[in-house]
Amino acid sequence: MFVITVGYPASSGSRFDLDYYLQTHIPLVHQRWDSLGLKSLDLYRGTGTPDGGEAPVVMLALLTWPSRDAFEAAAKQHGEEVFGDIPNFTDMKAQVQFNEPAS
Repeated sequence: MFVITVGYPASSGSRFDLDYYLQTHIPLVHQRWDSLGLKSLDLYRGTGTPDGGEAPVVMLALLTWPSRDAFEAAAKQHGEEVFGDIPNFTDMKAQVQFNEPAS
């Protein structure tokens, strides 16, 4: 299993169009990548911190793939379209991390 986390860090003056993200971008991801191995796509909206502060991350997406190779093949095939859609919903610089099981 291979998991990619994509986080959009909150920053003053930045734009994140949640409606576009949920109604257009996420369906695009599913349309292009489900048949290529995307096993799951879990979304988490930042709502705050334990001390009542603002969430440091606006949105966190966890994309689960069978392997890194599967993701890389899917990205090669449709990455330009999927990644090219990002400016349509945000001007934030996503923080992307590759993750594998610890044990």
